[in-house]
Amino acid sequence: MTTQQLVASGLQLPLMEAFYTIQGEGRFSGHAAYFIRLGGCDVGCVWCDVKESWEAGKWPILPIEKIVEDALSFPGRLVVITGGEPLLYDLGPLTQLLKSKGFSTHLETSGAHPFSGDFDWVCFSPKKFKKPDPSIYSVADELKVVVYHPSDLAFAQEHATQVGLGCELRLQPEWSKAAERLPELINFIKNNPNWKISLQTHKFMDIP
Repeated sequence: MTTQQLVASGLQLPLMEAFYTIQGEGRFSGHAAYFIRLGGCDVGCVWCDVKESWEAGKWPILPIEKIVEDALSFPGRLVVITGGEPLLYDLGPLTQLLKSKGFSTHLETSGAHPFSGDFDWVCFSPKKFKKPDPSIYSVADELKVVVYHPSDLAFAQEHATQVGLGCELRLQPEWSKAAERLPELINFIKNNPNWKISLQTHKFMDIP
């Protein structure tokens, strides 16, 4: 198979970086986690803090066996697959291999492409810049909407009507706008207690 065919089949993937840290956001904030950040994104969020991940061709293409082997060198068994936009790729082979080695698999995605993979937790963070694929709504365990502008609250509520009843709802102030957005988020959640606030605690801790 050519490299292109191997990537298309999910047997090799462009890896921007992988690192062991503390999950800073959402439901599993505070947990030790190994992050696998895949290269490539076509969503283009203006506030993205890893814009260097957008161009897939900049990053080495590695066999999934190597990616998993590196993850095994750390004691934690929670893996977060993120990007870029990880659903650009078929995540079935990687997640199946990770689970066979005892990992709990988590996904962070904008949902902009068809869902794939075997995940224990799916964090769906829709963006206005690219409409989500319908396949994400039924599998989302957590809806996390980044609030950059007051209009993002209506955007969040629109998506909340489409996820499953068990999906956790979170609003996260965009880091550079946190001082402006937090008061309105606090007020909103006090009036809509089915929502929770998510903070980027890893930035307070100054870790990746």
